[in-house]
Amino acid sequence: QERLVESGGGLVQEGGSLRLSCVTSERPVSMYNVGWFRQAPEKEREFVAGISWEPVTTYANSAKGRFTLSRDNNIVYLQMDNLKPIDTGVYYCAATGRTLVMSNPHDYDYWGQGTQVTVSS
Repeated sequence: QERLVESGGGLVQEGGSLRLSCVTSERPVSMYNVGWFRQAPEKEREFVAGISWEPVTTYANSAKGRFTLSRDNNIVYLQMDNLKPIDTGVYYCAATGRTLVMSNPHDYDYWGQGTQVTVSS
């Protein structure tokens, strides 16, 4: 059973940066399509960005120009710059080896436990 582990969350002031990491335990991350989602209190989980195995990156409109995905060995990184209070939430990485719609959380097979990101104004 594949396990995903996220890290890198924390408290940052508006305009600051964080880099989140997602590590796979069983297979190389390059074999998966990997997505990042976030969930704010009392809100639906929403797509942030994704990187396919090829790799091709996809970003939500809210992330374009501020967030950057990259992949290195067994880690997927989500670099988040110019953070805003609306970016606050628990960030989850998810993975699947199947064909998917990157922004659809139901298409993913594996999920991490999440890492908290808090942006203060």
